[in-house]
Amino acid sequence: MSLAESDRELVVEELGREPTPAEETLFENLWSEHCAYRSSRPLLSAFESGGEQVVIGPGDDAAVVSLPSYEETEEEIYITMGIESHNHPSYVDPFDGAATGVGGIVRDTLSMGAYPIALTDSLYFGEFDREHSKYLFEGVVEGISHYGNCIGVPTVGGSVDFHPDYEGNPLVNVSCVGLLAADRLVTAVAQQPGNKLVLVGNATGRDGLGGASFASEDLAEDAETEDRPAVQVGDPYAEKLLIEANECLVEEGLIESARDLGAAGLGGASSEMVAKGGLGAHIELERVHQREPNMIALEILLAESQERMCYEVDPENVERVREIAERFDLGCSVIGEVTDGNYVCTFEDETVVDVDAHFLGEGAPMNDLETAPGPEPDVDLPETDLETAFEAVVSSPNTASKRWVYRQYDHEVGVRTSVGPGDDAAVIAIRECGTGLAISAGAAPNWTAVAPEAGAQAVALENATNLAAKGATPLAAVDCLNGGNPEKPAVYGGFKGIVDGLAAMCERLSVPVVGGNVSLYNDSVSGPIPPTPTLAMVGTKAGYDAPPAAVEPAGTLLLVGDDALESGSFALGGSEYLARVGGSDRFPGLPDEPAAFVETLAAVADDESTLATHDVSHGGLAVSLAEMVTESAGLAVSLPEGVDPAGALFHEGTGRALVQTTDPEGVAEAFDGVAPVVELGEATGDGRLVIDAGDEQLAATAAEIGHFRSCIEAALE
Repeated sequence: MSLAESDRELVVEELGREPTPAEETLFENLWSEHCAYRSSRPLLSAFESGGEQVVIGPGDDAAVVSLPSYEETEEEIYITMGIESHNHPSYVDPFDGAATGVGGIVRDTLSMGAYPIALTDSLYFGEFDREHSKYLFEGVVEGISHYGNCIGVPTVGGSVDFHPDYEGNPLVNVSCVGLLAADRLVTAVAQQPGNKLVLVGNATGRDGLGGASFASEDLAEDAETEDRPAVQVGDPYAEKLLIEANECLVEEGLIESARDLGAAGLGGASSEMVAKGGLGAHIELERVHQREPNMIALEILLAESQERMCYEVDPENVERVREIAERFDLGCSVIGEVTDGNYVCTFEDETVVDVDAHFLGEGAPMNDLETAPGPEPDVDLPETDLETAFEAVVSSPNTASKRWVYRQYDHEVGVRTSVGPGDDAAVIAIRECGTGLAISAGAAPNWTAVAPEAGAQAVALENATNLAAKGATPLAAVDCLNGGNPEKPAVYGGFKGIVDGLAAMCERLSVPVVGGNVSLYNDSVSGPIPPTPTLAMVGTKAGYDAPPAAVEPAGTLLLVGDDALESGSFALGGSEYLARVGGSDRFPGLPDEPAAFVETLAAVADDESTLATHDVSHGGLAVSLAEMVTESAGLAVSLPEGVDPAGALFHEGTGRALVQTTDPEGVAEAFDGVAPVVELGEATGDGRLVIDAGDEQLAATAAEIGHFRSCIEAALE
């Protein structure tokens, strides 16, 4: 680790002297891309993060949003929302890298005074048929399931995508939702000089040293061996104890402010906490409880050992905090106090850090980088046999069932999960206010690789459509913006595109983006990743029930929102169809009134005449139809006369959904002036999908479709 020369000059000018080794390393980590957002912060003002429902927006450990109440309650109910990436660590050590990503986002939730109630994971790997991709995939899923299951927080949703450009740099994006009453809210803003700083949790070791700096560099060819010390090692059983101890501390009102120890360890958490309050601190590093002998000041300050929290505590409450920590068998150290001066760390009576906390956190200069547009895709469409294309797309790992993944997660612990993984969105019961909380998370690398800005808009609309298909109205979102090396103009241009695209569509949907995470330098010897804007969006509805995505053997099937089917003009760019059969095309257009579509779909989904709803996106109409068929209920559908069957079945325009209803006239009336409605056919009782495509007909049984869609399980078991 070393501080860049230009940064060192700024530090020397501010301090009026040469920095100590501990100061230099602290600046190097806190001024890294991972912590300071030096390349992305200039772009993030594009997001609208305010709204009457937003209690705390970007800048704290997690955002806080007020829930609408559908039952009379004595107190206002809040949720927290947070998301983070653990990309580089998951390449070096997939199990521990992914597991500690879960642990970190859960502690971000704790630091706001909330109890974690749901997790999602969005995962991105190289081509599925490569052994190294399978190795990473299996390790990451095992790490997430192990940690989440052990701490008793359900993993209720997410996404999995495979794309050749993730081969040298997979992505692991984890989000967490927490629950709290308004009077339990805690922030990371230090309150008052004289309050004590108390470290609670696991003992500090040398693991994860320099993790923030490691996350701000391209992955080298030997990263799996050389960078292993930068990866943290998790202990979910200690995390579970920390969750319950934190609950006691918050319940008794013992915490003035809190910060999870994540990037840059104790130095990052404690300096950021006091800087937010415009204050300083005096920390005696030798007081930190340690698990390894002969640790030096720099190691104690910057190690990223897991399962640790830093609390600001009134001196009168310190002993009670210690008692609660001991009850849960957690370490507890009073390491210093809040001051009205500099951020000062001493080690065995020697001053090793003495800097202004605000300069340490906010003094990093922002990068002024060049952007370059990506190439426009050619129109090069192959001629394919419809039956062969159907089988190839439905059996693709990207559109196939992810049951192998989510069956390893406990998605019912906590007894709040009404709709679990495998549907368009999860639904969690917030019984405290009678609210159903729908959760959707994911991105679409095929889309954003072809068209970063338009693809990111489609990602936002896709997540909102997932919520609406379960009858929920979008409330708020957090994003994890993943990109390659921003010093390359084309890469930075693509990254700017996904920022602008997400911001534009979320604004059109009136969904505030209340927080997020940025992960750049996802670049390796195999090249940069596609720009990847993972979005985790929540919505609300009265009650906890939602229409299923699978059909019943009754009613009429309607397709709503497909402007291209109405016009007969299809764009196949970014589709799984072209990824499987080859070729290129422009990206599909976006609907004119996305907010009205989402609002109307949510209302229709909650209508008593609606039997099933399912969004149409990845893999196109063909995949959505296949996913709705069961052994006891099939579909007989016909495409409109004269349309191109490949375009109709495989284009991936967003803002579309399938609705099975006993009142097709009512659905058409609801969408009148909002979006087109096409009657596709009827549900049947024979468990077969039959698609009449003019001169061609596709037919498959539920068993055959199940075989196509089980390719991940078949390959891994």
